[in-house]
Parts: sequence; C-alpha cells; structure tokens
Amino acid sequence: MFRSSGEEQEKFKKESLEMLKTIEEMALGDDKKFFGGDEISLVDIAFGAHAHWLGVIEEVAGVKLLEAHKFPRFQAWIQNFKQVPVINENLPDRDQMVLTFKRIRESLLASP
Repeated sequence: MFRSSGEEQEKFKKESLEMLKTIEEMALGDDKKFFGGDEISLVDIAFGAHAHWLGVIEEVAGVKLLEAHKFPRFQAWIQNFKQVPVINENLPDRDQMVLTFKRIRESLLASP
C-alpha cells in the first residue's frame, strides 16, 4: 500500500482488510485486552510496532484501513497497548514518522 497507487493499492487494501478481519475475529476475540488476555505479552510487543506504523502509513498513502466501526476490538487493543507506560514512553514521534514516510514514499513512487 505504501509503495503503490491506483489499482495495485486497492488490491493491497482489500488483502489487508481480510487479514485485519481475521486478527479482529480470531486473535482479539472474547473482548481480550491484549492478545494473550489481560497482560501484555510478546505477541503484543511484536505486533505493536506495526500497529503504530499503520496509522502513519494510512495517512501518508491516503488509505484508511482501521476504521473503528469495522475493527472495534483492534481499535481497543491499540488504545490499551499505547497506554502501557513503557510502550507509551518509547513510541516514536508520530509527526516525525509522517514526514519521514512521506519522503520515502515520494522517492519510491518516483523511481522506475
């Protein structure tokens, strides 16, 4: 999605939505706070980096994937994850990430 546009981006969006739906239904079922239950686990940490980047990539690419009404459990998980003090204190600055990702995307789209 980040490196594409047009039809290719739409195809990636469709595939991504299917994967997110599976995560929403299977991994975050039963109103779990985190992937493993009430406590943060290695799975949350491994997946958390991607969740933080995803919002930035959505903004930079101009595509919305994580709509709250479609993925309420995923949205709740993101909020729970980001509220863990050690996570919150170490997340990269979102504005800086947007600027960096915009430069990278422009470069990727401009190259043959």
